[in-house]
Amino acid sequence: MTEYDIVIRGGTVVDGTGAAPRVADVGIRGDRIVAVDDSLPSDARHVIDATDRLVTPGFFDPHTHLDAQIGWDPTGSSVCWHGITSVVLGNCGVTFAPCPPDGASTLAAMMEAVEDIPATTILGGLPWDWDGYDEYLRTIDGLPKGVNVGGMVGHCAVRSYVMGVEESLDPQRQPTDAEVTRMQAAIDAAIEGGALGLSTSRTLSHQLADGRQVPGTFAKHQELFDLCEPLRRRGVGVFESAARFGEWEDDGPDNVRTEGEVRFMGELSRHTGRPVTFNLFNHELGPKVYRRVLDWSADEVRAGAVLRPQIAPRRINILRGLAHNWPFHGPAWDRLRDLDLQGRVDVLDDPARCQELIDEVADGLPDLPSEKLHLLGHDLADYEYDGSTSLLALSQQAGETPVATFVRIARESRGRAIWVYNNLNHLVDGIVTMITDPNSVLGLGDTGAHVGYICDSSLTTYVLSHWVRDVGLLSLPEGVRRLTSDPAHLYGQIDRGVVRVGAYADLNVIDLESLAIPVPEYRYDFPGGAGRWVQEARGYDHTLVNGRVFMDHGTFTGETAGHLMTT
Repeated sequence: MTEYDIVIRGGTVVDGTGAAPRVADVGIRGDRIVAVDDSLPSDARHVIDATDRLVTPGFFDPHTHLDAQIGWDPTGSSVCWHGITSVVLGNCGVTFAPCPPDGASTLAAMMEAVEDIPATTILGGLPWDWDGYDEYLRTIDGLPKGVNVGGMVGHCAVRSYVMGVEESLDPQRQPTDAEVTRMQAAIDAAIEGGALGLSTSRTLSHQLADGRQVPGTFAKHQELFDLCEPLRRRGVGVFESAARFGEWEDDGPDNVRTEGEVRFMGELSRHTGRPVTFNLFNHELGPKVYRRVLDWSADEVRAGAVLRPQIAPRRINILRGLAHNWPFHGPAWDRLRDLDLQGRVDVLDDPARCQELIDEVADGLPDLPSEKLHLLGHDLADYEYDGSTSLLALSQQAGETPVATFVRIARESRGRAIWVYNNLNHLVDGIVTMITDPNSVLGLGDTGAHVGYICDSSLTTYVLSHWVRDVGLLSLPEGVRRLTSDPAHLYGQIDRGVVRVGAYADLNVIDLESLAIPVPEYRYDFPGGAGRWVQEARGYDHTLVNGRVFMDHGTFTGETAGHLMTT
């Protein structure tokens, strides 16, 4: 009888704790790591040669919206291509449970409005055989999953479940004592059933199709204290917020309402004894806000709170291209929508039809400032774009109108060229500040959400290839720790995110020098033929989940060994 099911031999182990890398073999039996040693026997059922490769824990993604997609896509793509082995659902307060028998369409519409996932896709891709969030988790547990999945129960769903949809949306309506008790019970059942915590949305940007903010946006602080009582009493779980920072209701240049939001979260953390994490970006229109939030968070941490600003480690971009969401309009452009990508390229190859597209845009300008539309690339993605790669600059260099440049590059790249508009995290120096802040946690990939506009599952690959390998902002041990044990342990998953005996065998074998990010592609592979952006990676030899090879050189093996992660 062999001692190991798999041995990963001769790799440089970066164990996720921040410790120095070392060459070692990793022995796996079942779903656990059973040995990390200089030389293990060679009689394993399967040996993976990791010579000249890194061996790291699988990456932990704390901010996804795969709540629906995991119902039909066991890989959770695009996370599968970027070394991610564990994902958290239920962010920003929007979840599919608790759900009354007639509530599926309401919650699907809410997710569509907030996270840009088609409601018809959601309704057709899930069984909707639950009421409480604990029952939703049981459904997820029964699905074949290539990745580990855990979820937080959402305030929006809880509020609408107890108060009714219309009442829950009224910004003036606060819950009665009886309603608070019922909401607490729903959250308590969710936590008992394994939910990783409670999430809410407080940002004014999360709106329904009719312009109203989602349930809970205007909840009083006392309501949130009351709803976190099950977390306090049980001593488990995370509170997560899509926070309201620097938005238009703020008072004056000192951001006093933003400060109040941070102080409230600090008080909530100290009261419950639980960690609080919240979304944080920088923005050119409020360049001081993020820095103040970090400083106020540090104050609260010194006073005993556990506050973890959750940050995206690169610019957030809206994707534009011939494949989807092109930045020009008119009858000829509209007719392209009826064609697939090859059909659109064929139009550009026809001189007369191509000229019609150019001539139709009278001033030659796109639907946003051409100096703010940048070429990301048509093979590998260049997230370090600058003014020289803007549509305006490239058109001026070529002596063309912007529309002529867009069409030419689309034709030359066979439709693969992708352009981006920097939507959030405009300040690169601010990104560095956020990454190096001692309280921040890396996340906000948003996989499963805004699928027609963004694609940021590749943030993990970007951290390793850019901030670790190319720039050296983070050391290799620290970069890996920030992607693995740091977020995993925040969510109570102490046996994930580390390479040690007894831990789950979630592992990556990585060729660091070859690590690269291709430009996104637009594919029509959602239920009902709905489209979305996806983004693959280069440089991942193998990704293992619970001791099974999940991805092999970018190809899904069919193994679905993912677990439901619970508190």
